[in-house]
Amino acid sequence: MAEKDMITMSRTEAKTLHIIHQALDKKITQVEAAGIIGLSDRQIRRLIKRVRSEGDDGICHRSRGKASNRCVPKKIKEKTLRLFTERYKDFNLVHATEKLFELHGIAINDETLRLWLNKAAVSYKKRKARKHRRWRERKAHYGELVQIDGSHHDWFEGRGPVCVFMGYIDDATGTVSGRFYDYEGVMPAMDSMKRYIKRYGIPQSVYLDKHTTYKSWAEPTIEEQLADQKPMSHFEKSLAELGIDVIHANSPQAKGRVERLFKTLQDRLVKEMRLVGIKSVEEANEFLKGYLPKYNRQFRKKAVSEADLHLPAPHSRELDRILCIKEERTVRNDFTVLHNGTLYQIEEATRAQKVQVEERLDGTVHISYQNRELRYQEIARKQSIELKAEPLIYKKKGWTPLPEHPWKQRYKPKRKTKEQLSIAI
Repeated sequence: MAEKDMITMSRTEAKTLHIIHQALDKKITQVEAAGIIGLSDRQIRRLIKRVRSEGDDGICHRSRGKASNRCVPKKIKEKTLRLFTERYKDFNLVHATEKLFELHGIAINDETLRLWLNKAAVSYKKRKARKHRRWRERKAHYGELVQIDGSHHDWFEGRGPVCVFMGYIDDATGTVSGRFYDYEGVMPAMDSMKRYIKRYGIPQSVYLDKHTTYKSWAEPTIEEQLADQKPMSHFEKSLAELGIDVIHANSPQAKGRVERLFKTLQDRLVKEMRLVGIKSVEEANEFLKGYLPKYNRQFRKKAVSEADLHLPAPHSRELDRILCIKEERTVRNDFTVLHNGTLYQIEEATRAQKVQVEERLDGTVHISYQNRELRYQEIARKQSIELKAEPLIYKKKGWTPLPEHPWKQRYKPKRKTKEQLSIAI
C-alpha cells in the first residue's frame, strides 16, 4: 500500500482550500468564493488554476520550507553563539548586541539573539522582576535637580583596588557625570563637584543621602541653637556658599534615578573596562573621558523645557576658595596657629584672635582673617606619643627600719628589785 503524502497547512489555508473545491465542483461561483474568502476574483481564478494543476499542495505559499531572503547566514549565527558563550555570557542581551556590532561587525537584534540562545539552549542574563514603586515625574528643566551618590563596588573585578564611583545624574535629562576615587569622603565629593561645575555650571539643587560626608550628625552648638540653625557638614557649607539647595533623601528609593544608574554601570561599565583590561583608578578615569559622552548620547533624554537652569561657573580660583575644608583656629600669643597637629607661624602682626584655616583640594593650606590671606610658615609638627604594648607595673617597695629603731633593739626583760618582789608577795 503506497504511503500518502502529508500536507501541513494552517486553518486559513484549509478554509480557502474548501471554498476552492466548492468552486471547482460548480457549487458556488468564483465571485461568491472571492467574497467568502475575502480575495479578488482574479486571485480566486489563480488559486483554482494552481489547485487543478498541482493538487491540494497548490494552496500552500510558494516560500514555505525555503529560507527567508533576510535570513542570517549559518556561519554568522554560529560565530555569534560562539562569541556570546566565550566573551559576553554575563552581558545583558542589549549590551551584547551592541558589542557584537561595535567589535565584530555583527548587526543583529537583541530579540533575534534571544531566540537563537533559546533554540541552542544557551543560558543568558535575564532581568529580575522589580517591586512596584510609585513613579515620580522628572523635573522639567535641565540643571534644576542633580542626584549625587557614591557607589562602592569591585569595579575592576579583582584586577585592581576596590574604589568608589562618585556619580552625578541630571533629573530632567539623565545626563551622567562622574569620576572614580579611592574613598567616599569630603575631598572626593568637593573635587567631583568642582569638575561638574566647570563642565556644566552650578545646578539649582542637589539630591543626596544622609552619609556623614553630606550631612552633619553633630549636636548643635550654643551659637547654632541661638541662631536656630542646624549643624552643617563641610560639603553642605560649600554648597550653601555656591547657592545650591541641598535635599536629603530618607531612603535609597527616593533617589532611585542615581541608584538605577549604578546598577546599569555596575553591569555595563564593568564589562567595558574588562574588555580593555583596566586595573587602576587612573586608567578608569581616563577611560571615562571617552565612555561617558558616548553613554550620554545613547541614553540622554530630552527635557520638557529647553531652558538650562545651570548658573555660569565662577573662576577656578573662586571655586578653590569655596570648595575646601574650613576650620576656625585660635591665634596664640606668639602668633602661632595649631591645626591638625601642625604648628604654623604667622609672619605678620595681626589683631586677630581667631583665623580661618582652609585645606584646599590641591593639598595646600591657606590662613585668612576677614577674607585677607595671611603669610605663614610651617614650623613644627606635634609629636605623637607612642604607647607601649604592655602597661608599666609599679611594685611597692618594702620599708627597712633604721638600726636605732625600736624594732631593731634586742628585747631584754627587766629584772624586778627586792622591793618590787616583796610588794608583789
